[in-house]
Amino acid sequence: MSVLVLAEHDNMHLKDATLNAVTAARALAAHAGGDVHVLVAGKGSAAVADSAAKIEGVSKVLHADDAAYENALAENMAPLIAGLMAGYDALVAPATTRGKNIAPRVAAMLDVAQISEILSVDSADSFTRPIYAGNAIATVKSSDAKKVITVRGTAFAKAAATGGSAAIEAASGSGDAGLSSFQGAELTVSARPELTSAKIIVSGGRALASADAFHTYIDPLADKLGAAVGASRAAVDAGYAPNDYQVGQTGKIVAPELYVAVGISGAIQHLAGMKDSKIIVAINKDEEAPIFQVADFGLVGDLFQIVPELTGKL
Repeated sequence: MSVLVLAEHDNMHLKDATLNAVTAARALAAHAGGDVHVLVAGKGSAAVADSAAKIEGVSKVLHADDAAYENALAENMAPLIAGLMAGYDALVAPATTRGKNIAPRVAAMLDVAQISEILSVDSADSFTRPIYAGNAIATVKSSDAKKVITVRGTAFAKAAATGGSAAIEAASGSGDAGLSSFQGAELTVSARPELTSAKIIVSGGRALASADAFHTYIDPLADKLGAAVGASRAAVDAGYAPNDYQVGQTGKIVAPELYVAVGISGAIQHLAGMKDSKIIVAINKDEEAPIFQVADFGLVGDLFQIVPELTGKL
């Protein structure tokens, strides 16, 4: 079984989500003795293709260098991938914003059912995936001749970024489909680690009561720990934190080595996004809060007293 992995990148750097997807692809290919190839589509992305070629377990990199793919518009990317799928049995994409945007279109073009956010590969056609906000795990078996799969990165280890020596081959598609255009992007610039790849995350919830309090109490603790800052959906909806801070089923799925939940009750949708963290520390005045059911360490008390004290001792 030959598997094509869609690379996540910014035309300069390969994103870690690609490494998780490669691990899943290798598990899938192993069931049928196939190869794993990586597609790097972008503009001026030669450095990304070089990085992809070094990933352990990758035997070939397809490099589509065209202005049409610079911003990964799904309307342009999907026809490219669908055309390449004639030579592959499966497409594996990270379950990121980009992957979730492109993969369904590819599945529609191939007339197959997409298998979303898999957690494991049981066989060449059987996978597990979360349902009911992660409260149950479904085993899904696909009879489609070609598989289109997105991967929950937190469920798979990262493939080694070095050690491979894959060949790089030029690829091309139909280019600009003329259905959409890139107008611009407003990107958050931060000295802190990126949320989905951070080893430590400090998240704040609605109990912080205001945007000023959120930044007054959460930011210093995160800075002391060298952590990324996250937030619950309630905190984001209340305007305490920007949308790209949101951790949860409708936000970002994370699995850091340390997750500190401050003033977060632990709604199901939030737990679905962080319960795979290695160590979870919860600070909440309600000892019955659901967050304590998944926490390794819990501090029951007033966060407005506990957090400054904790920050001061670091």
